[in-house]
Amino acid sequence: MTVPTPTPVGSPRITDESKRQALRNVNRRGGVLGMLWQWAQTFTIAVLVFLFVRAFFVEAFKIPSGSMERTLLPGDFLLVDKLAYGAEIPFLRRRLPGYRTPARGDVIVFEYPLDATKTYVKRLVGLPGDTLSMREGTLLRNGVVISEPYVVHSDPGLDPGNEQFGWQRPYLVRTAEAAGFGDHPTRNNWGPLVVPAGKYFALGDNRDNSEDSRYWGFVPAENVRGRPLVVYYSFAPDSGADFRWLSAVRWARLGERIR
Repeated sequence: MTVPTPTPVGSPRITDESKRQALRNVNRRGGVLGMLWQWAQTFTIAVLVFLFVRAFFVEAFKIPSGSMERTLLPGDFLLVDKLAYGAEIPFLRRRLPGYRTPARGDVIVFEYPLDATKTYVKRLVGLPGDTLSMREGTLLRNGVVISEPYVVHSDPGLDPGNEQFGWQRPYLVRTAEAAGFGDHPTRNNWGPLVVPAGKYFALGDNRDNSEDSRYWGFVPAENVRGRPLVVYYSFAPDSGADFRWLSAVRWARLGERIR
């Protein structure tokens, strides 16, 4: 026969129900902590997946200016394919192999050569070894006039020239033609100049309203970050309407592929 353990005098009686309640309290605290731990794990994994996808696959990019009109408009949000030319491995400044190489006519996203904190989007018009020039706003590559149906001229009557264009002189092909234009380059008349190895020449489609390679030089190959694929969202930033992010949406541009 089991003799029950006597309860000390003055101590509260411990009943079976109080034991069950204590166990429930412990389980409840463990459930809350377990839920918080699971949430923390899920959040951490989601962040890591996001960073991995952003680093190696696809990155979002917003168009801030009109330098690529009509191809791209201010307020366009793009998805940029980083695998195309080879994604950069973070912190190592090394690249994975891409599934294609940059080609003439590609729209590319790249780090601005004069300030790596800024990202630009332009059209690639010159590869290493190409000889480029411009006459009255018309682009010539290797002596051939290039058809550019995507180009717009918003201010064709002006042809400004200043010392910004002076960087071109060391790359000039010394010909009689160059003596007339190359030594005094302007926005619409410059060259011929040769694109050096490991560099690209990029221009905005809105030729009269784009600060591009004409002004600041070549794009190093290692600065290229990817190729825009599609416009996933777009709104008119100059709209004064309330809730413009919704009311000023350019619905027709959503899902538009970039060419």
